[in-house]
Amino acid sequence: MKKPLTETVALQFIGPVMNMMKAIEALKSLGFVDLSESVPWREAFPEYEDKDLPVVCLRALRAKENLTQKQLAELIGIPQRHISEMENGKRPIGKEMAKRLGKALNVGYKVFL
Repeated sequence: MKKPLTETVALQFIGPVMNMMKAIEALKSLGFVDLSESVPWREAFPEYEDKDLPVVCLRALRAKENLTQKQLAELIGIPQRHISEMENGKRPIGKEMAKRLGKALNVGYKVFL
């Protein structure tokens, strides 16, 4: 089970171009991740609005954990149809349900709010 990062920091440096790769490799060895080639998610997925995010996150995280709706429902003690309704945007995900989902899916609960 992966532990989510609890504290992170973003770094930005100015320096000689010829030392850039050395700096990136040194920081990687300390656990930093190079995000210079990353794209903000809103640019990558313009078709999703803020209201869609909990639904998309629930579906994706359930798939990532290789769980069926029924298996997830059993893990958190609710009927499978409730998972289906949440994934289809027909049932809201409240704070307490978000906490249960987060625990079962190994993520911080705020992704569902």
